[in-house]
Amino acid sequence: MAPDAVQRDAQPGTSAAGPVRAADGPSEPSGSGGSARPAPGPSSLPDLGLRALRIGPALMLLIVVLAAAALSPVFFTTRNLGNVLSQTAVITILALAQLLVIVTRGIDLSVGSTLALSAVVGALVFGSVGSGPLVILAMLATGAAVGVVNGVVLVWGRLPHPFIMTLAMLSIARGLALWLSGGQPISGMPRLVQTIGGGAIGWLPYSAFLVAALALVTLVLTRSMVWGRWIFAVGGNPDAARRAAIPVKSVVVSVYVLSGLAAGVAAVINAGRLNGGSPTFGELAELDAIAAVVIGGASFHGGRGHVGNAIVGALMIGVIRNAMNLLDVDAFLQPIVIGVVIVLAVELDVLRGRLEERLRILQGAHS
Repeated sequence: MAPDAVQRDAQPGTSAAGPVRAADGPSEPSGSGGSARPAPGPSSLPDLGLRALRIGPALMLLIVVLAAAALSPVFFTTRNLGNVLSQTAVITILALAQLLVIVTRGIDLSVGSTLALSAVVGALVFGSVGSGPLVILAMLATGAAVGVVNGVVLVWGRLPHPFIMTLAMLSIARGLALWLSGGQPISGMPRLVQTIGGGAIGWLPYSAFLVAALALVTLVLTRSMVWGRWIFAVGGNPDAARRAAIPVKSVVVSVYVLSGLAAGVAAVINAGRLNGGSPTFGELAELDAIAAVVIGGASFHGGRGHVGNAIVGALMIGVIRNAMNLLDVDAFLQPIVIGVVIVLAVELDVLRGRLEERLRILQGAHS
């Protein structure tokens, strides 16, 4: 099988081997450039259906936002919107990296523990040095180092599934964070870190600008770089990727390094917001990140996912949590609601996949 057969939602117009016909809209009519586009007919309806399916996560988010606004008049205030962006910054950053991992048929369960370990290391460095840039560098380096270990042991240790390695690292990193901190929070972060994590321009938090920048970088990596085509090829069909001379092992290691680095960035934001490092930071953050990616329509079978939809999934979780807080929903019931939302989102994605397959068959029959 050639690499260009890989399904790649993040790059509708390209494949691992090169350009293919875009699948996200009706094709241009043949003939002279001045001819008018014909009215939608039977042959264009499958294309329109595929377009509608691709904006499904955004429509779900819109429904959630409208419901939250209808239930709480406070929701659309600038102060609350700023809180939503600030509270979802960490999960969005983790989700962006988790998307890359899931696209390659992997999973990273260690990001929450890596976040905690990075924050604790940053707090310890601040206690010894006090330099903002060095503290940030220490947190980023810690996250990247954990990612390197995950990727290298997984690939060259030939473990049967990334679940095993990252589950082990979840325990190892959390244990290191507890050991280094003595099981206690460590107070104090440099002003630079506090500004990044907790500062704002008006009602817009600085962390939202950082999220936007990282989202743009991820979009460029997945849509405009050869590496981006490689990760989708590896996830879509690893054997075909090897036959196409794609460095599969290096690609897999690279996504885990980026996932660990993202956990380091998330640690900077978390530590800045709370002015310190704690071994309890990031508990269950890996589940939120995975849920955001799944709600966004990425497939655990690999080869499918979109940066924008991962952000939509993270925002959906953040909006639901914010709405429940505004409505004073019992804190013990909130995880149940989030769990139900995840199950419903996955079920809708399964139905979406079946419908998309049928529409593609109709599209091929009319082309």
